[in-house]
Amino acid sequence: MSKISEKQIAEKLLQIQAVKLRPSEPFTWASGWKSPIYCDNRKILSYPYVRDYVKSEMCNVVFETFADAAVLAGVATGGIPLGALVADQLKLPFIYVRAKAKEHGMGNLIEGVLQPGQPVVVVEDLISTGKSSLEAVNAIRAAGGEVIGMVSVFNYGFDVAVKAFEAAKVPFYSLSNYSALIELAVEKGLVSAEEQATLEAWRSAPDKWNATPAI
Repeated sequence: MSKISEKQIAEKLLQIQAVKLRPSEPFTWASGWKSPIYCDNRKILSYPYVRDYVKSEMCNVVFETFADAAVLAGVATGGIPLGALVADQLKLPFIYVRAKAKEHGMGNLIEGVLQPGQPVVVVEDLISTGKSSLEAVNAIRAAGGEVIGMVSVFNYGFDVAVKAFEAAKVPFYSLSNYSALIELAVEKGLVSAEEQATLEAWRSAPDKWNATPAI
């Protein structure tokens, strides 16, 4: 993705408040980490024009980068509706991976039809540490699919995620990222220089970060 495209996506996420920046009043993630940013890309679904733009950009990535894709796979829950939209546009089969196997019926972890050896592109709404994303990759591989890559709307750019994807041999592309978002926020005057320093410090060590009130 070009820097222009990354900032365009970031701007749309800010416009619909899918991304919120609060350096002096941090959010608490499920992991217990304190964070100056909260990203909820599911809000994209409620804004038709933004939804269409994101869908088109994701289609471009799949078409241009993963031309051999035979199946798209959404990761529960945020990647499911986005993946279905992209699969529909590209006229590709779609499956999705549950967070855990169904506890009744067939006990499926993967829903839909996946043939052994089929090249699969995984669709995510957000990549943080990469843990849940790669769990989905492992499930697809265990079912016989060949994961050739992943595309997401946004990623935080954590080193731990980059290393995890490299180790798993999964190339991934994101429409936008934390660096592009912060650059845009500074350009628009949404954050001060002190807040920018706080935001950058968090990204370098999110598990050790403590909020510092903005000056």
